[in-house]
Amino acid sequence: MTIIVTGLPAPNKLDRVRARDLYCIPRSISTGAVATALIEAGHALPFSGAGSAYAAVELVIRQGEDIARHTASVTAFNPWRQIIKSELQERLSGLIMAISQPRGGFSDIQMDEPVIMGVVNVTPDSFSDGGNHASSDAAVAHAISLAESGAALLDIGGESTRPGASPVDPSIEQKRVIPVVRALAEKSFTVSIDTRNASTMAAALDVGAKIVNDVTALTGDPEAVAEVGKRGASVVLMHMQGNPQTMQVAPEYSNVLVDVFDFLDLRISACLSAGLEINQICVDPGIGFGKSDGGNLDLIDSLGLFQGLGCPVMIGASRKSFIGRLSGEETPTKRLAGSIAAAIAGVIGGAKILRVHDVKETRQALTVWRSLGLR
Repeated sequence: MTIIVTGLPAPNKLDRVRARDLYCIPRSISTGAVATALIEAGHALPFSGAGSAYAAVELVIRQGEDIARHTASVTAFNPWRQIIKSELQERLSGLIMAISQPRGGFSDIQMDEPVIMGVVNVTPDSFSDGGNHASSDAAVAHAISLAESGAALLDIGGESTRPGASPVDPSIEQKRVIPVVRALAEKSFTVSIDTRNASTMAAALDVGAKIVNDVTALTGDPEAVAEVGKRGASVVLMHMQGNPQTMQVAPEYSNVLVDVFDFLDLRISACLSAGLEINQICVDPGIGFGKSDGGNLDLIDSLGLFQGLGCPVMIGASRKSFIGRLSGEETPTKRLAGSIAAAIAGVIGGAKILRVHDVKETRQALTVWRSLGLR
């Protein structure tokens, strides 16, 4: 059960709360001159170090199967957190610091501003454009077009992970993607390999990929964490409940926000233990991967929660089925407006990477949004 409360709990009400069961969601986010003025006046805190600020905090408390969500202004929250017990103070201070701090680079891309990752599906059966770029030449040409339209990263995938998709043998996957990765890397593009197979990760890194984007957060192959760790590659850790064949069959969570946060927190720890640095890690809450429509909306609306993990956040909502169900549009390629709306909502929530199919249009929307925010 989730309880929504205005105001903060009395300190003695937290006596039995464990530090790890506290979470913070930045709210009332502003940008530009307004954000600067609020921070200088002490009415807001910096948000992800990107010229943004948040003036309110939603404190989420897990107590067994129950979730309490308390909302208060930053001016009320700051003195309150100084009078709760020390281990809770330490937890909240760590979250606030992570939420506020600037994001450095990821791979060879600076995170001063949100960047776009262009999707290149070298598959016959992807949900939105299966078969359009199935040949190496077509995929390379499409990737170059995306880069010319404003994509800073190119994500190359050879296995569809749409709901209901069957696994692809790694040898087939590699036959599809390796020529494409090699050709793009030789042209000095920053390439990400979208795979859950350690052997494909290794083969792609061998020919110039810089990033591994894994829908299983390096849990799908027992060799994956060690492979990425020894290569020192950057990695996108995504949350998925179940697998592509089962993930949309009645997904269930005690609370989607904290369950996804906890999972990603554990996966970050696994990567750090394997030798990666925090600036080599990006997280993705996995919109559409084992989530209900309500869960997808909760994750986008509360994306600032994941800033507490201390690394860049990626959002991939482009053309997803939930947009179709909300809007009544069955054709994935006709979901551009909904995809842009989700992308901009993600940027407001602190997303640093937008994984999209429609690069040129998303870039235009992002440019206009940024121009408005700088006023």
